[in-house]
Amino acid sequence: MYDRLTDTGREMYDMPSSNAVWGAYLYDEGFNKYIVKNSPEHMITVREFAGRNPVGRYLLATGSHVVAVKDGDYYDTWDSGDEVPIYYWRR
Repeated sequence: MYDRLTDTGREMYDMPSSNAVWGAYLYDEGFNKYIVKNSPEHMITVREFAGRNPVGRYLLATGSHVVAVKDGDYYDTWDSGDEVPIYYWRR
């Protein structure tokens, strides 16, 4: 995966960690991108998203961070449950 991200980044003249590069990689791998419909009065957090999606695998983007969600649990290097996702990828 690292090699594929690096190759994609090189092709796109961007860093492998940029949203555009890893998004292109996920798209090539068969993932689809969805927008999280948040409004000021109805914000959904990573924790709430995970709870509302008890089946499936997702990658949530918060704008500056990415969080993995698998079968209702979220995985990260820190507790990002209060972050607000703006879009997600699902295969």
